[in-house]
Amino acid sequence: MTKDIKETKEVKEVKEVKEVKEKKIEKVEELPGVGAATAEKLKDAGFHDLLSIAVTTPRVLAEVAGVGEAVARKIINTARNSLNMGFESGDEVLKKSEKIERIKTGSKELDRLLGGGIETGTITEFYAPFASGKSQVGFQIAVNAQLPKEKGGVNGMVAFLDTESTFRPQRIKELAEAQGLDPIKVLKNIRIVHCFNSDHQMLVTEKISDLITKENLPIKLVIVDSLMSQFRADYIGRGTLADRQQKLNKHIHTLQRLADNYGVAVYVTNQVMSKPDTFFGDPTEPIGGHIVGHGMNPRVYLRKGKKGTRVAKLVDSSWLPEGEIVFKITEKGIEDAEV
Repeated sequence: MTKDIKETKEVKEVKEVKEVKEKKIEKVEELPGVGAATAEKLKDAGFHDLLSIAVTTPRVLAEVAGVGEAVARKIINTARNSLNMGFESGDEVLKKSEKIERIKTGSKELDRLLGGGIETGTITEFYAPFASGKSQVGFQIAVNAQLPKEKGGVNGMVAFLDTESTFRPQRIKELAEAQGLDPIKVLKNIRIVHCFNSDHQMLVTEKISDLITKENLPIKLVIVDSLMSQFRADYIGRGTLADRQQKLNKHIHTLQRLADNYGVAVYVTNQVMSKPDTFFGDPTEPIGGHIVGHGMNPRVYLRKGKKGTRVAKLVDSSWLPEGEIVFKITEKGIEDAEV
């Protein structure tokens, strides 16, 4: 009897899969078990398309949608069956990589170090001691991202998450005027939010997808300045480290999902600390541990150089060689240093 029930269940699932393929589901609302109210909950949580649902877990979806895990699993499986989630050949991946766009920094040397500029579809991290220029790089690419592609931009808008009260519209105005752009128009194309704590930071990151899908804003660059400031303030002591790293991991995955799903470039700055047990070499290392290290690609270490210059060292990348270059920050923005 149990065997017959099991076989009946398997046959039913096969039929459902066949029906999904024949029907060609394309929208969240069309998924079986997802009504208008559930669809709205999913979209509010950042699940705007089938792909975002297909790559999540039943536990997360059940929590967001307010359904049981069995129903959530069925929704996810249906979304996966509606998409081409199988393997693809290397040449197909190559064709996709040719669509990657790059935002120029203003320094040819820094662009060369980064493989052409700040890439879309990835999270680029600049970590440095205070006053080293990591925020200045963010300001510069916030302006440059709005330029047409032939001038080193991506012709898009910017979402700026300010966690340290570093955003200065006066500096944006100065950088825009240096390139002959209308500063007011440039500022209007930057959506800024001041994050008051780590939960707020995570929440507004999830809402960026709403700017893209619901408000139809061409967001092409997301800046988080800085990544760890609020997490360090909210989680104090070793006893909270596990909780902090778990939430941080979720936050980084949300950023990467934005990069993957919408083809945006993500630029984050990070604070540093000094290792007291380092007797030789630079004792400076970024905050966040291995969770941040594995989530960032590429990672750049900034430090002050001689005569007001900045030294950028590429310390980690899955496709770029390590290297070190020198650039400078002037009133006009990021420029190559004089040799």
